[in-house]
Amino acid sequence: MRRDDLERHLRRGGCSFVRHGAGHDIWRNAAGTKQASVPRHRTIADGTVRAICRQLGVPPP
Repeated sequence: MRRDDLERHLRRGGCSFVRHGAGHDIWRNAAGTKQASVPRHRTIADGTVRAICRQLGVPPP
């Protein structure tokens, strides 16, 4: 999945961007209780996308 598609999916799920890391971005869910690292690659593997969504409590795309 392309990174910009994943970011769009996370925003629609109520998540928000927190900060930049070295090679990744930190995102937080709507309640602010969970956070996940999103790699800053052009494409992200499907298993990684599912894990990020699971960590943030968002349904997978």
